[in-house]
Amino acid sequence: MQSAHDGLLKAPGAVLLVSCYELGHQPLGLAWPLAFFRRAGFQPDCLDISVEGFDPAKVSRARFVAVSVPMHTALRLGVRAAARIRRLHPAAHLCFHGLYAFLNAEYLLRDSADAVVAGEVEEALVAWAEVVNGTRSGNVEGVRTRAHESAPVIRKLAFPRISRDALPPLERYAHLQAPEGIATAGVVEASRGCLHLCRHCPIPSVYGGRFFVVPAEVVLDDIRAQAASGARHITFADPDFLNGPKHSLAIVRAMHAEFPDLTFDFTAKVEHLLAWRDLLPEFAACGCAFAVSAVESLSDAVLERMDKGHSRADVVEALSALRAAGIPLRPSWLPFTPWSTLDDYLEMLDFVEAEGLVGNVDPVQYTIRLLIPPRSLLLDHDGLETCLGPLDEESFTYRWTHPDPRMDRLQEAVSEAVENAARAGGEDEETFAAIRALALEAAGRPADSESGAPALVPAVARAARAPRLTEPWFC
Repeated sequence: MQSAHDGLLKAPGAVLLVSCYELGHQPLGLAWPLAFFRRAGFQPDCLDISVEGFDPAKVSRARFVAVSVPMHTALRLGVRAAARIRRLHPAAHLCFHGLYAFLNAEYLLRDSADAVVAGEVEEALVAWAEVVNGTRSGNVEGVRTRAHESAPVIRKLAFPRISRDALPPLERYAHLQAPEGIATAGVVEASRGCLHLCRHCPIPSVYGGRFFVVPAEVVLDDIRAQAASGARHITFADPDFLNGPKHSLAIVRAMHAEFPDLTFDFTAKVEHLLAWRDLLPEFAACGCAFAVSAVESLSDAVLERMDKGHSRADVVEALSALRAAGIPLRPSWLPFTPWSTLDDYLEMLDFVEAEGLVGNVDPVQYTIRLLIPPRSLLLDHDGLETCLGPLDEESFTYRWTHPDPRMDRLQEAVSEAVENAARAGGEDEETFAAIRALALEAAGRPADSESGAPALVPAVARAARAPRLTEPWFC
């Protein structure tokens, strides 16, 4: 393939790497591609629209633009950014890369992108830039265009030292908020992909149960660089930090030995927290501030539908194991699915309150509605026929309607209450009380119902609040 830009892409700024959202973190979707491009002799610019805004000067210089879309929110923002890029610089070659690029490739290639890159994308991105640059010919594994189909790249890469110097400083991103105060937070990943096939998760649609570790020395080098830039807390952004427990433990031990005051958080499945519970005390001793786990639901029927690999009883046991180790649990929830009932929602609220977790849950978690993107594993299983609507390509999800209309109305009401509380700076406890009142009203039960949950005491709940990042987690 030849291009009007032959030989130009190695000029400074001719390649532009764009990120729109990565949970408030300094984006790995910029840092990793930047390192791979530099190793190949390119001199990219970086643009993180979430903190820098849209920069017309950088866009105007670019001849090859790569937009990172690792999650649904990032894709929505990325498509808007791509439209602005097209208007400003229609000759630029524009590609999307990341998890949600692959899931929505047909739409993107029709309306927004010249190419979509999926899987372990960095080497493929560089190779495709070389094709566009005219210094390489042919198709590239992992790169899909209108004229060529390609599956994602699912193999371990040769990782260079990660590059962050061209990114906005860590101070502009999410911080750790703990009883001791506010701390600058960095982010690394020790592994990619996931061993598991949870049906509601988009990762299995790309990785198919595969995962790859990032070499420990590469991860530790990144931690050193971020610590030198002021990080006092590190988020391990792995989909599941305990997919490779020995690898993760070795990194945590080495990090703590070199930076004994550095704290960290990680995400792991409930079943992994139980399988590797013997590691939890050492994680705590090495500075673990909290652990995130996708509890999703307390209904065994719902958990089975999603193939989560844990039960309600497992959630209780994992919470107990974390507490014994001294690690707060920050559960994430998926309360609105076609199979979740109003009783399930009330049980979740009762559980959070009874277990003293009100201060551990970001209120947005009570609003989360199941996304069913193209290629979702849920589409291959029974149970959606009566509620599933058409694919809304512009929203990147299939529409669905709950069989109980009260659940759809409740989701809308809770979302509005959470948004209003966030704008007003409301306390989590007040927001929780408002959400519970809405749920009880939906169920036709008075606020002082016989739910059995203890009365909420805001002062006590505030005192018990777990450490958190200042950017709430959501997809």
